[in-house]
Amino acid sequence: MTRLRKSLVSLAAIAVLAGCGATSGRYLIDTPAPTQQVRVPLSTIEVRDVTLPDYVSSAEIMVQSEDGALRPVANAIWADNPVRGFTLMLARNLDTGSNAAAMTEPWPLTEPPHARVEVRVEQMVAQTDGTFRLTGQFAIGSPDLVVRERISRFDIVQPISGTGAGAIADATGRALQTLSMQILRRMGG
Repeated sequence: MTRLRKSLVSLAAIAVLAGCGATSGRYLIDTPAPTQQVRVPLSTIEVRDVTLPDYVSSAEIMVQSEDGALRPVANAIWADNPVRGFTLMLARNLDTGSNAAAMTEPWPLTEPPHARVEVRVEQMVAQTDGTFRLTGQFAIGSPDLVVRERISRFDIVQPISGTGAGAIADATGRALQTLSMQILRRMGG
């Protein structure tokens, strides 16, 4: 391939990539810093990959329309794979919101974790009434019974402040922070 042809192919590839980036905004699942720290009777927590509904697992940010259908927000996608992003934020929240160290699976240490957290999301949607709803179940497992094992349901509703994908991403982060605090309280109690 000649030098000129290689340059033209490179320029075409750059133009295609630039076009893709210009049409879609990428939004992070981020959470506010914890306002309190929960004391838990253990030192390590493993966070299993969060199970999400199919409509959340794609890169598109979805919103519920007036007719009840879920539709993608125009030109808006998640910056990271939602399963990975959600799991990492949950682990970070459990880590910074408690006295325990939390990490996502696979567990990197030789000694097993004192507790494992598994979250299964049933519904995660920006609703037509201006709220964001996160529902499902979480399980706390403890191989050595350091804490009481349990399964709990959650139903979290956060107001969406503003419009568009940025406001949905913000509400998602706040809902995830609320879920993290609920998990830590169940571990401590």
